[in-house]
Amino acid sequence: MNEMYRFLTLAVSNEWRRLDPADRESQKREFAEALERCGVVAHAYSLVGTRSDADLLLWLVGDDARSLQQAEGRLAATALWAFSARPYGYFAARRKSQYLGEHEHAGSEHGRGTAGPVGDKPYVVVYPMTKKRSWYALPLEARTRIMGAHFATGHKYPDIRIHTGYSFGIDDHEFVVAFEAPDPRQFLTLVAELRETESSSYTERETPILVGEAMSCAEALDLIDGATMRVPAPA
Repeated sequence: MNEMYRFLTLAVSNEWRRLDPADRESQKREFAEALERCGVVAHAYSLVGTRSDADLLLWLVGDDARSLQQAEGRLAATALWAFSARPYGYFAARRKSQYLGEHEHAGSEHGRGTAGPVGDKPYVVVYPMTKKRSWYALPLEARTRIMGAHFATGHKYPDIRIHTGYSFGIDDHEFVVAFEAPDPRQFLTLVAELRETESSSYTERETPILVGEAMSCAEALDLIDGATMRVPAPA
């Protein structure tokens, strides 16, 4: 359970959008093929319609930092990369929570042998999170009790699956949390209820929030320039 995660977003430039459609198609095809051959497990999500500052979310799962670096290097060799910016990028490692114990439920990652998304939910919600320093000043027993109540709230939403990445000392935040969900509105309801728990008062920051729809990389890229949405010109 020591795999590493790289969450990467791409925002294409207006210059790319003004390229000839054939050139855009060629670049999208090259990028999708590079992602498929990047050497790590890669999942693509469209951010079209949920963010105005990013178009594509990639969730890369590697055995170590080197494998993720090599994967990103392969993507950097594509033409589309040169026409895009990376507004958000997160780096984290997978490990078991010290508060989990034998805790397990349908939405928990505890006991899952494979890292990364299962892929049976249409949406993913990803954001970095940092706790207040006062949280770590509490005795472990108190933190375990507070997190127990937090987990109990999650039990009420078994269709939402959580993945926790740990970033202490290797990124600007402490965690990256990702949730697979059947509908963003269901996740909204869960978070609204979590806001009322004691654990929420110890959260320092949990933005930016990325909501993506799971699909193939090719489909996500076509949404960026509306390639599959164009209405044919009248004859």
